[in-house]
Amino acid sequence: MSESTDDLADEFSDLLVGVRRLVRRRLREGQMEPRLRGAQVELLRLVMHTPGLRVSEAAKELFLAGNSVSTLVNQLVTAGLLVREVDPQDRRAARLQVTEQAVARLAAWRARRQAVMAQAVAGLPAEQQAALAAALPALRGLVEELRQEG
Repeated sequence: MSESTDDLADEFSDLLVGVRRLVRRRLREGQMEPRLRGAQVELLRLVMHTPGLRVSEAAKELFLAGNSVSTLVNQLVTAGLLVREVDPQDRRAARLQVTEQAVARLAAWRARRQAVMAQAVAGLPAEQQAALAAALPALRGLVEELRQEG
């Protein structure tokens, strides 16, 4: 890698961390229910999009250790956001389903996140908004590149 590529990667990483931190802070403002950690939200979103997913499959998809996902599952089951069902083909395995409460909570979280980001983007000059829109394909490519490396 060239020095400019290293600098770009480093600055992008720093900015990404900063954006995530600031968005999380804004989302927590005025929130009444106990907050969900990032990994919990990721697992709920994954199960919502892939109902019946096994814990081992979720671990692979999230690039987490199986015992880490099991811990998250236990936390979310206790919170009433996830249901663990016995797999009819393998009674030792569990299939995961989100609850209606989880679907509602994720929808509310997404709406709050979208509002926070929409307000921030709207505050930028038009040329910066266009630059963000133009960068989306590159960001999707970066996500795919990182997925393949994992």
